[in-house]
Amino acid sequence: MAHPLRTAEELLIRAAASGIVPASWFITLPDPATLSARTGTLSIEIVSHCWNYAHLLVYQLSSLVNFPPTGATVTMTVLHAPEDEKTRTLLAFFAAIQVPGVTWNWVELPRQELFRRGIGRNRIARHTRADWVWFTDCDTVFHRGCLDGLAAELQGRRDRMTYPRGEHITSLLDENDPLLATKRYEPRVLDIDTGKFEFRTLRHATGPYQIVHGDMARACGYCEQLKFFQRPVERWSKAYEDRSFRWLMGTGGVPLDVPGVYRIRHQHKGRYGDNRLQARIRSKIRRMQEKT
Repeated sequence: MAHPLRTAEELLIRAAASGIVPASWFITLPDPATLSARTGTLSIEIVSHCWNYAHLLVYQLSSLVNFPPTGATVTMTVLHAPEDEKTRTLLAFFAAIQVPGVTWNWVELPRQELFRRGIGRNRIARHTRADWVWFTDCDTVFHRGCLDGLAAELQGRRDRMTYPRGEHITSLLDENDPLLATKRYEPRVLDIDTGKFEFRTLRHATGPYQIVHGDMARACGYCEQLKFFQRPVERWSKAYEDRSFRWLMGTGGVPLDVPGVYRIRHQHKGRYGDNRLQARIRSKIRRMQEKT
């Protein structure tokens, strides 16, 4: 059970991030004119978290093998915990695959730090050397033309944050869907059936679609100014820091025409460590949200 003071602190931060107080009370942003306007072959760091989702991460990492970038260099960073043996096995498998233009970067964190997503994102943001940093989730797939299309759109830009104008998504899949269940934890290179996905327009940057200018990431970190989002926790925490990050950045992001962006939606949130009853309740809630 959450500590009452921590719950109150979280509610206050979420209220602040709704816009009732200015973000300038917490952060001073660099002038956009001072951000580098990089052109040519850009460097992009993709930052993904994985806890008990190796069966989804396999599609993400496979997409870099199947559709390697030619107009950019990519560092694929995966934050994970030592207790997640299935993810460690998967990462070891992909580490042995050499992909032109792609550098694998596995970052192991204590699970209590992994469970608060802002901690890992902040550390990578502060130390990245990339021109742009794409903060994403492990259920996102970079399909044909995605990364090259993104690199083309980012040429010479000084935006604080951008995001894909749209995504291709599945319906809410249950655990027995072939996309999730087939040879569930066998490390291998896979591809998605794109016919199972439908296009949806995005209104602003979201947790899996925050593409941040490298200079901004290095200067500001990721919710570093809100200490609540930098404290380790014992269970996976709902990622409310995404909204707070947009508030701190002073923007919902600039939409870009990025092809090949896919996301696998799934009902059971295994990363929360729910028992079977809790999992069923969460699944029912997500089904109801899907219908609204």
